[in-house]
Amino acid sequence: MIDSLNGEVLDVGLDHAVIECAGVGYRFLAAPPTLAGLTRGESRRVLTSMVVKDDGVTLYGFTDTAARELFHTLQAVSGLGPKLALACLSVFEPAELARLIAGGEAKAIQSIPGVGKKMAERMVLELKDKVAGYAPQPDTQVAAPAEAGSSVVVEQVVEALVGLGFTERAARPVVEKHAAEAPETASSSVLRAALSELGKR
Repeated sequence: MIDSLNGEVLDVGLDHAVIECAGVGYRFLAAPPTLAGLTRGESRRVLTSMVVKDDGVTLYGFTDTAARELFHTLQAVSGLGPKLALACLSVFEPAELARLIAGGEAKAIQSIPGVGKKMAERMVLELKDKVAGYAPQPDTQVAAPAEAGSSVVVEQVVEALVGLGFTERAARPVVEKHAAEAPETASSSVLRAALSELGKR
């Protein structure tokens, strides 16, 4: 199992990145908060989870152990696979998602693309007693979030939303509005704010 990657960042896409380790480039899927802390040409370390299926092997990357462990815990819910688990972590930080689940706030959880009423209620029912211990762990955090308010961050968040199923036409004005309102806000916060607004439409 590949537990982590530590090396030069070769590429950062809307839903993935590539890190070179010992001459081999490893491609992994990750949520926008993780991708926001990666910069091409710089050395970074990410924690990983390797998912093996009949159609191949996929690596998922995370900034800290809390995110990775919650990624695994979420998949204990029937019908919730790794891609939907990653979508959950794209919308909420681990501590916030854990709080919503433990508090039975199924309606708020439904703001996650792909999570309907039944899935949100199932998450609350099956995980409310399992998520209390999740919290951010600064000592294991890999990369600081990028600052928002720039065209780079706007494009990154728009691409992330398109990857989650929203149209660019609907996503772009919402992202630009939230980025302009708080230029110092991290891209992950802009993403969550945009998702919250788009989810109400």
